[in-house]
Amino acid sequence: MSTREDVYTHGHHESVLRSHRWRTAENSAAYLLPALVPGTSLLDVGCGPGSVTIDLAARVAPGAVVGVDQSEAVVEIARTAASEAGRGNVTFEVGDAYELPFEDDTFDVVHAHQVLQHLTDPVAALREMRRVARPGGIVAVRDSDYSAMTWYPPSAGLEEWNALYHEVTEANGAEADAGRRLLSWVREAGFDPSGIVPTAGVWCYATPHDREWWADLWAERAVASNFAQQAIQYGLADEVGLEELAEAWRAWGAQPDGWFAVLHGEVLARA
Repeated sequence: MSTREDVYTHGHHESVLRSHRWRTAENSAAYLLPALVPGTSLLDVGCGPGSVTIDLAARVAPGAVVGVDQSEAVVEIARTAASEAGRGNVTFEVGDAYELPFEDDTFDVVHAHQVLQHLTDPVAALREMRRVARPGGIVAVRDSDYSAMTWYPPSAGLEEWNALYHEVTEANGAEADAGRRLLSWVREAGFDPSGIVPTAGVWCYATPHDREWWADLWAERAVASNFAQQAIQYGLADEVGLEELAEAWRAWGAQPDGWFAVLHGEVLARA
């Protein structure tokens, strides 16, 4: 068992899972899709409720896909989702990113979306992902970069939210600006530089529906998720301040010209 004491900043509050269930292979792993062919075996590290995993399983069927997550509760959610989708080539199990329960050289592709930013030792996790990837296989990682997030109209409240998020993740020993660091981490993990392909991707919330959805879930996360609990626990915020951040999110979401972009770093690396 790993002795690391990583803290998941977001936790698994419904407002967090609502965000995770929105994710698909198309909107969260487009950089990886051209490398997938039927029969590919794939491991999804930090799979959460499994929406991306199940989409990837459809792409590589009949290849075997395994999703692992440290939370037994969220693994059960993923199993239910796979059953409801009728996706028989995917399984889910509890697993530690630092000590994956698989033999060396097991998978053609090892994928992790929005995982490394929450780890105290992302390079160690990358080395472990490389271990279970077959020689010549692919390790694919994608993480957001909070300092690179941008929005309109200007909002002092959202600026405060972003600063607080950085403070909480720093207290957790994690890296909110992981996206810009992925290339460096992959190189440090020992991957051959000639087999590394770095790119960037973006989520944009600007339609009335998307803007309202994004603002509402972050307003809820600001007061009810693990992020809120940790901010209070570390003495970085109080309940009144968090409510003000939630109101700032709602105010931004009500703007008819509101626009929000999330930048992600992406890397494909040959094992």
